[in-house]
Amino acid sequence: MNDNNDEFLISGKSSFCYDVPFRVHETGTEKIEKPLVLYLHGFKDNLEVFSERCSEIVDKVEAYHLFIQGPYPIYDRRSKKKVKDWGASWYLYDGEQEQFLSSLEQTSVFIDKILKEIKNSIKVERTCLIGYSMGGYLAGYYSLTRPRLVNELIVAGARIKTEILEEKWELISHLNILALHGEHDKLVDYQPQRNEIKRLINHNVSAEFKLIDQKHRFNDEFISLICEWLSNKNYRLFNTIK
Repeated sequence: MNDNNDEFLISGKSSFCYDVPFRVHETGTEKIEKPLVLYLHGFKDNLEVFSERCSEIVDKVEAYHLFIQGPYPIYDRRSKKKVKDWGASWYLYDGEQEQFLSSLEQTSVFIDKILKEIKNSIKVERTCLIGYSMGGYLAGYYSLTRPRLVNELIVAGARIKTEILEEKWELISHLNILALHGEHDKLVDYQPQRNEIKRLINHNVSAEFKLIDQKHRFNDEFISLICEWLSNKNYRLFNTIK
C-alpha cells in the first residue's frame, strides 16, 4: 500500500444544495411599476432580524422590498437557536483577495437568479441596493459588476471596492451612491470609504458620504438618512406624497 497521502484514486468537487429564504414586501398601490429595494444584512444577521430592523424603510417607501438571507449559515455553537434562527454570511473570506472576489461573484450569481425569478411577477421601475457591513461589501461589488441592473446604491459600515472597475468609471456614471459610516466604528475604519467616495466624485459619479456619531451599528439614524436620501432621489415616501 502506498503511504503517500498526496495520491488519490479519485478526487474532485461536488455541489451541495441548501435552501435560502427570501421575501418580497409590496407597499403602496398594488401591481404597478415601482422601485425594487434589495436589502443585504450584516454578518451573523438573518432575514428576520434585518427585515425587522428596516421596517421603517418598508413602511415609508413605496416599493417592492426584497430581503434575502445570506447563503452561508453560521452554526450556533451554544445550541440555543433553531436552524431557522441562525445567523448567516454572504461570502467566504480568509484574507486572500482572490478568494474574496471569487466568493462575492458566486453570491452575486445567486442573487441574479432570485432577481430573475421575482421580476417575472413584478414590474420594476428602478433598483436600489442597501447593504450593511458584510452586506455592504456585497452590495458594492454587485453594483459595480452589474451596473446595468442597479440605479441606487446605499452602503453602511463597509467600503466600496472601486478597484473592481479597473478604471472603467463610465460604466457607473448613472449610479447614485450614498455611503454611511459611524465615526467611532472600530470594526471598519471610515477613512477608506471616505476616500472611495472622493474618488467616485472625482470621476463624475453622484456620490455622498455621511459620517455619523456612532459605532458599527445599523440604527435609526442610518434609517432616517436613508429615507431622506431616497426621497431626494424621487422615491415616493408615504408621508411626502402630495
